[in-house]
Amino acid sequence: MTVLGFMTRTLGKTGMTKPSSLLKMVASTRIPGRYLAHQESLPKLPVPPLKQTCDRYLAALEPIVDSEMLKNTQELVKEFQAQGGVGERLQKGLEHRVRKTDNWLSDWWLQTAYLDYRLPVVVHSSPGVVLPRLEFSDRQGQIRYAAKLIAGVLDFKSMIDNETLPVEYLGGKMLCMNQYYQVLCSCRIPGIKSDSVVNYALNKRPPTHITVVHNYQFFVLDVYNSDGTPLTVDQLYIQLEKIWNSSLQTNKEPIGILTSNHRNSWGKAYANLIKDKTNKESVRAIQKSIFTVCLDAPMPRVSDEMYRTRAAVQMLHGGGSRWNSGNRWFDKTLQFIIGEDGTCGVIYEHAPAEGPPIVALIDHVVEYTKKSEMVRTPMVPLPIPKKLRFNITPEIKRDIEEAKQNMNIMVHDLDMKVLVFPHFGKNVPKSYKMSPDAFIQVALQLAYYRMYKRCCATYESASLRMFKLGRTDTIRSATSDSANFVKTMDDPIKQNTEKVALLEKAVKAHRAYTDMAIHGQAIDRHLLGLKLQAIEDLSALPDIFMDTSYAVANHYNLSTSQVPAKTDCVMCFGPVVPDGYGVCYNPMEEHINFAVSAFNSCADTNAARMVQALEEALVDMKTLLDQTPKAKL
Repeated sequence: MTVLGFMTRTLGKTGMTKPSSLLKMVASTRIPGRYLAHQESLPKLPVPPLKQTCDRYLAALEPIVDSEMLKNTQELVKEFQAQGGVGERLQKGLEHRVRKTDNWLSDWWLQTAYLDYRLPVVVHSSPGVVLPRLEFSDRQGQIRYAAKLIAGVLDFKSMIDNETLPVEYLGGKMLCMNQYYQVLCSCRIPGIKSDSVVNYALNKRPPTHITVVHNYQFFVLDVYNSDGTPLTVDQLYIQLEKIWNSSLQTNKEPIGILTSNHRNSWGKAYANLIKDKTNKESVRAIQKSIFTVCLDAPMPRVSDEMYRTRAAVQMLHGGGSRWNSGNRWFDKTLQFIIGEDGTCGVIYEHAPAEGPPIVALIDHVVEYTKKSEMVRTPMVPLPIPKKLRFNITPEIKRDIEEAKQNMNIMVHDLDMKVLVFPHFGKNVPKSYKMSPDAFIQVALQLAYYRMYKRCCATYESASLRMFKLGRTDTIRSATSDSANFVKTMDDPIKQNTEKVALLEKAVKAHRAYTDMAIHGQAIDRHLLGLKLQAIEDLSALPDIFMDTSYAVANHYNLSTSQVPAKTDCVMCFGPVVPDGYGVCYNPMEEHINFAVSAFNSCADTNAARMVQALEEALVDMKTLLDQTPKAKL
């Protein structure tokens, strides 16, 4: 087993400080009950005080709504939190919910944020990860790497199974490890009005196979020997070669593309698809598998400068029905993509987990694949991997054609740009004693303001894993302090010392909001809880939730996430509103990887322009700090 010191990296989707204690070597023998004991020791997610949330809500609205709207909302908030009023009743309902559940929010959040969401998971929900480019000179290279990667995931899985996964820390506090137990052997199941997630890891006989898809054809690959030991890299290589050689035809119906459709359409098509016994068994085999490996055909060549951008779209949607979009099962929690041309990465279905556990797994696997070849294994003849069969009726063929058309519309609509920002990384903000994450977020505010001459509702995810079954809350990066800075930055009359003071204040405000959020004191999940409690308890929604300000506050023109990794990779996702941007970044020591997305169907947004504005904002902020004498800071 490898030393897992690297698990102590910066954690969460927020720029967090490193854990206080380095992790010791982890026992490789099984520690039954360790995970459960750890989980039981975690605190429950609190419900913040009502007045605190109301005050902070009004403060969050200041930079993003006009004074008339704000005045109106102040009245509604006053009425909402009045003594003996509706707010107090709903707050009591939430407090009661805390007592009777492990986490008052987690089930509601899974349902509202993911399972009830009806847009396709592709682009709109599932993030992709681009790994550093590999050079495969031939298909043997692709298969050899796939074999190592599978072995690396199984190595990580052994830590999950043995409950020896190092517990992660944030600011000296232990984090919930539950998400690690949700990403393998799980799958989303479409429904006509709402989806569900199944996890086969806890079955009496947990799955021992993965699925491999090549040229749109799915195979079951058993990855354990009869004695329970995982297949070696050599054994996996031989099995993958058999799969490759029995799926050379490229004229097969891309059954997997069905999973990319609008959830209601896919829900109907799914019900129809699994009426057939063969189809039902094949679908079940995919759903039950530990994870999926997609052996992709090469994509059209592009310049080196455009390469990462092209790789990002390949991870997010596969490039369209002519390319690799049918070479997926988008409902599968974890899919590793290995292109014949060396383009590799991951796409994951978001319902069971956030980015950090996925990235921890990726970091482990990438390190594992760099290790020298294993010892040669005695060649026991292995069974031929089973090809999954599908009976395609004319109706299913029509569903496939519809999914292809919709996928190609999405492909044409996604405007994506990956930037490797070369000028500096975490090193510069740190040299000025500023949080790198806060520095980047303020730069985003500046870039947006320069483009649109206004501030917008901005979402940055904050990890709630200090609490049992915690998922995320929102860091609202558009603050009064960031607004003051961005409005002053380009004012020629203002002195640099004043600009620096405002920049420092904006960075500190973001840092403070981050701390508040990770300790369960942010406003957004609390407001959502009050709203969902109202839906359960009341005949009508309180006015505060019907107010225009609430709609503006939840219309995130900037949806952002910091996903730090040891690997020089970048995560990417689509915008959450039609006229918005999706911005994901991985700050390395001396450079920053950004992925920025927008929709071509919106005339006002442009990913390349945003990338340029972001690059200029970061450089200008550094220049401002460099030019202002230290004594005056």
